Amino acid sequence: MENSKEDYKIQSFDQDTQMLLKTALKGWLAVVLSFLLSLTSFQHLDPSAVNLEKVCNIIVDQSLKDQVFSKEAGRMCYTIVQAEAKQNSGNVFRRNLLNRLQQEFKEREETRTRSLQEWVCFVTFFCNVFDYLKVNNTPMEALVHPVYDCLMRMAQPEALLNEEEVDCLVLQLHRIGEQLEKMNSQRMDELFFLLRDGFLLQEGLSSMARLLLLEILEFRAGGWLLSGTAQKYYYSEIAD
Repeated sequence: MENSKEDYKIQSFDQDTQMLLKTALKGWLAVVLSFLLSLTSFQHLDPSAVNLEKVCNIIVDQSLKDQVFSKEAGRMCYTIVQAEAKQNSGNVFRRNLLNRLQQEFKEREETRTRSLQEWVCFVTFFCNVFDYLKVNNTPMEALVHPVYDCLMRMAQPEALLNEEEVDCLVLQLHRIGEQLEKMNSQRMDELFFLLRDGFLLQEGLSSMARLLLLEILEFRAGGWLLSGTAQKYYYSEIAD
């Protein structure tokens, strides 16, 4: 369901921005950043001189424009947050990241109306950050309900008519569904009531959307696992 893009390059970053990101991450995420930016070498500058608020905004802004980047950005954010904590540098990046997430969350309906692609990118990025940013190995409580709200929005009848939203919703549930259910099982029940009703009652669903919904319903029913037979069936159907 998720294509690998080994040759992916972020063409929209200028040299100054690339250097800013590389300096902020320095040795903390060299492999991932090299993959994303297709870099072969970089100059080591003083990380304390980096404007981490600007780095945060660059990562968030790019995540909202680029779905491939949004799937990797959570790991980048996590690495910067971890390094920041070790250096006792005041959690500037983490604070700005949470502020930006809050801002984008408040404007989610406007975002969805303006651009479905941007909305899908935001949900992907948000869920990615939720997956990586932990407190004592536990997801951040403050993010649980907002993440649920985004996924519930994607499960509304008119949203299920958009394959892009259904695909995004199913991908996020594969990634963080089990974590979310442990944090709040009641809301997960409510979400899956919507998905079940959508699968059974929604008119106008594409065959792909219907297949994706059936797969995620079976995935959760199996304890967030698919049997080998079911996995072979669904993934062969999706590939076809």
